[in-house]
Amino acid sequence: MSSLDLAEIVQALFAGDRGLLAMDESVETCNKRFAEVGIAPTLENRHAYRDWIIRTPKLNDAIGGAILFDETIRQTSADGTSFCQLAAGAGIIPGIKVDLGAKPLALHPEEKVTEDLMGFETG
Repeated sequence: MSSLDLAEIVQALFAGDRGLLAMDESVETCNKRFAEVGIAPTLENRHAYRDWIIRTPKLNDAIGGAILFDETIRQTSADGTSFCQLAAGAGIIPGIKVDLGAKPLALHPEEKVTEDLMGFETG
C-alpha cells in the first residue's frame, strides 16, 4: 500500500462528517452488555444485533468505516452476504480489530496486555 492509497482511505473514512463505528466488542464484552439488559448472551443474539447495526438505513451518511471483531468479520446475513460485503456495499470501509482484548499480565495481574489474533502478547 502506498502513502497515496492510505491518504485516499483516510479521506474516504472521514469524508464530510463521517466517522468510525466500533463493532469490535469481544464475545465476552458483548455478552456482558446483553446480560445487563436481559438479552440472552448467545451467538444468535450477537449475530442478530450486528446484522441490525450493519443494515441500519443511511448508516453510511454518518459512518465511513466499521471496525469488526474476529467473530463479526466471519459472519454473514441470513441471505449469505458477509457483513464485510454489506458494509462495503453501503460505502462503509470494513476493517478488523487486530487484538483479542486486554487481559492481565502474567505475574502482574494489575497490568493489562493485549493478545493479537495469532495469540501473541502485544503489550
